[in-house]
Amino acid sequence: MSLKPEPISPVPEQTALTARAAFPKGSVFIKMRDEIGTLYQDQEFAGLFSTTGQPAIAPWRLVLVTLMQFMEGLSDRQAADAVRGRLDWKYALSLPLEDSGFDFSVLSEFRNRLVAGNAEQLIFEKMLNYFKQKGLVKAGGRQRTDATHVLAQVRALNRVVLVGETP
Repeated sequence: MSLKPEPISPVPEQTALTARAAFPKGSVFIKMRDEIGTLYQDQEFAGLFSTTGQPAIAPWRLVLVTLMQFMEGLSDRQAADAVRGRLDWKYALSLPLEDSGFDFSVLSEFRNRLVAGNAEQLIFEKMLNYFKQKGLVKAGGRQRTDATHVLAQVRALNRVVLVGETP
């Protein structure tokens, strides 16, 4: 697999229109795309891929699929099916409505690359810094651990850490 980093494309117009019609109040993944959809860039993962060979699926997409997969407790096969069939996932991943997705084995291969390249921390650190900037986590400060938003964020961060532990 080779990586040809490209800028993150905006959500295709037809996908955006259809998703907004289907989810007038939004959904978790539509909101995630709107808030943190461009948090990860392909260039950050360039060291994990060869410069020759078949083009890889954009790493920023695979990171988001991995996060969404964990949020819903899906297997790799179920997550790949969600990429193919769910409108809110297509929106989050900037995919056209007719996109056929990818084989489920791509997800485990990507996680293996993350672990082999010691890049799982990159995902965690980037998200942690984002949460700090948004005021959800304070450096060196005291946090109420019983606050709902804190528990939700800790749960999300724990999921990212588990990604690195997945073989």
